[in-house]
Amino acid sequence: MDKTVAHAISAPLITAERIQERVAELAHEINRDFSADHLLVVGILKGAFVFMADLVRRLDLRLQTDFMAISSYGAATRSSGVVRILKDLEEPIEGRSVLIVEDIVDTGLTLSYLLALLRERRPARLATCVLLDKSECRQIPVPVEYVGFAIPNEFVVGYGLDFRQDLRNLPYIAKLHQTSRASA
Repeated sequence: MDKTVAHAISAPLITAERIQERVAELAHEINRDFSADHLLVVGILKGAFVFMADLVRRLDLRLQTDFMAISSYGAATRSSGVVRILKDLEEPIEGRSVLIVEDIVDTGLTLSYLLALLRERRPARLATCVLLDKSECRQIPVPVEYVGFAIPNEFVVGYGLDFRQDLRNLPYIAKLHQTSRASA
């Protein structure tokens, strides 16, 4: 990591070790709750890919994976609430048990849109697992059955989360300093 980037982020807000502990705990809960189901795990690209990879490796269930790519940020650091589907699911979900895996939920606008869209496709069961929850930013309530960590309203990077497509590869979650966002 170059020195500019190293100075742009805080010390780990959530360490790599703590993330892995929590992923194991979430997997245990999901294993219990979906033990009788053939689960479809849907990762929301790009931010959830690291979290989802670690999570599915810990699930002891019959499962399949798929991905959706949606955009509500563009180059901004705040969700616009205007959602575009960039990649849709490959297979129908009617009658399936579906677990949406998201990196972060803040305003709830994007997740609410996504859940409404998927409910129209009549899954048997639809649940959500998010790594990070910024509940103080919520503009509309959304159901989140599995939450990794509640965090304050800070712009964070690492473990799949990015700033302008950078810093996803950090093994931990760190705060991006305000001055770094303004100058980038």
